Amino acid sequence: MGKKLYVGNIPFSATEDSLRDAFSSFGVVESSRIITDRDTGRSKGFGFIEMGTDEEAETAIQNMNGAELDGRPLKVNEAKPQAPRNDNGRRPGGRNRY
Repeated sequence: MGKKLYVGNIPFSATEDSLRDAFSSFGVVESSRIITDRDTGRSKGFGFIEMGTDEEAETAIQNMNGAELDGRPLKVNEAKPQAPRNDNGRRPGGRNRY
C-alpha cells in the first residue's frame, strides 16, 4: 500500500481528475480527493493523493511541492493521521446545545 499525500493551495479551478493527472507522471495514483465545503460544495483548497508505492510518493513530493497548478504553487507533503474528535460532531458555540 502506498502513501497518502496532503496537497495544499489547490486552485479552485482544479478537479480531482486534473489533480490525478498532475501526479500520474510520478507513478500510479490510487486515489485523488479534493475536500469540499459541506454546505456550498466549493473546494476548500486542499486535498489528498494516494500513490501506489512509498517510492512513488517520495518522488511526487520532491517534484510537486512548489510546482504550479493553474498558476498556484502546490504544497505537498506526507499526510498526517487525522486527530480523533471528542466533540461528537458538535461545533463550539454552535446551535447543538444540550
